[in-house]
Amino acid sequence: MDDLYRDYILEHYRRPHNFGVIEEPSATYEGANPLCGDRITMQLGVKDGVVTDVGFTGRGCAISQASASLLTDEVKGKPVEAVAGIQAVDLLDLLGIEISPARLKCAMLSFDSLQHLLADIGAKPLPEKELA
Repeated sequence: MDDLYRDYILEHYRRPHNFGVIEEPSATYEGANPLCGDRITMQLGVKDGVVTDVGFTGRGCAISQASASLLTDEVKGKPVEAVAGIQAVDLLDLLGIEISPARLKCAMLSFDSLQHLLADIGAKPLPEKELA
């Protein structure tokens, strides 16, 4: 079963969904993990309270890129309120594999970027500790 999940992650890494720049984004955020060098620039296009378009570019390990691919699939077409309700554990569930503490920042890079995008469009304020 673990091999199936590893193949699933590698497939999203090799052929990421929603990879690229979108036209006329409502918000753009570049996130980075300085510990390993992963970088993601994520964009949201919002119209009438719905995420109509989402894209990301970047480079990094299979976990960071696959999580961005999975998360962008998850948010596309959903109301902003529903997207704002997505929790970190939901992304871990989408990944479907055990993430070691050392790789957790890699897996959460796209989630953190999404939180910044939501704050930028006024959908969800960031906790004070992340504003610094």
